[in-house]
Amino acid sequence: MNWFILILAGLCEVGFTTCLGKAKEASGSLYWSWIGGFLFFLTVSMILLYKATQTLPLGTAYAVWTGIGAVGTVIIGILFFKEPASFWRLFFIATLISSIVGLKFVSSH
Repeated sequence: MNWFILILAGLCEVGFTTCLGKAKEASGSLYWSWIGGFLFFLTVSMILLYKATQTLPLGTAYAVWTGIGAVGTVIIGILFFKEPASFWRLFFIATLISSIVGLKFVSSH
């Protein structure tokens, strides 16, 4: 169950970074809506990360959380913010994903 919570926390990290990207492009009340989304996802992500670390090793949980956030943010950047999708960028994202999966398999929990 705590692995599911950790994955959800990582997805919320993608949510708050996406909101930051959208806020950068917005103005007026739309800007503040994106900042509100950022604060919401940031808070939920931190609470879920805290909950997951109650039973998962802290170092593993943090690495997986940041990895999910990094991979998800790069994918969102490519799909929605027109960031480059070069071979080497995708190659290193793939190695990051394999590292996250590896951490899950070698974790004792």
